[in-house]
Amino acid sequence: MTEKKPTRKSSSPIYVRVLPEEKEAIDRKADQAGLHTSVFMRRIGLGYEVRSVVDYERVSDLAKINADLGRLGGLLKLWLTNDKRLAGYSQEELRRMLLKALQGIESTQEEMRAVMKTVVTS
Repeated sequence: MTEKKPTRKSSSPIYVRVLPEEKEAIDRKADQAGLHTSVFMRRIGLGYEVRSVVDYERVSDLAKINADLGRLGGLLKLWLTNDKRLAGYSQEELRRMLLKALQGIESTQEEMRAVMKTVVTS
């Protein structure tokens, strides 16, 4: 016969007495981490680091910014290789448009660095 592995549902709970404001604070922190209160308390009690949902949202923000940079690079490449579209512009106009596009890419990179900094420091 195979021995059944115990589950959390069939195991005994641990009761902790807290004041109403303490319960609210714990529930709020669990919600910020995207966890049920019991899962949050178990992880804290076992010494695990509880990551916030905000971290995952920031990673999603970084992915979106990275996609924007990829699109900008692709458009810039397409623009530079399409001679027909560039034929009507002078060298100075092309230079100004290229600098403007590069500034857009740089500002997006700065935005990405700022988001990365908040992920790393939080």
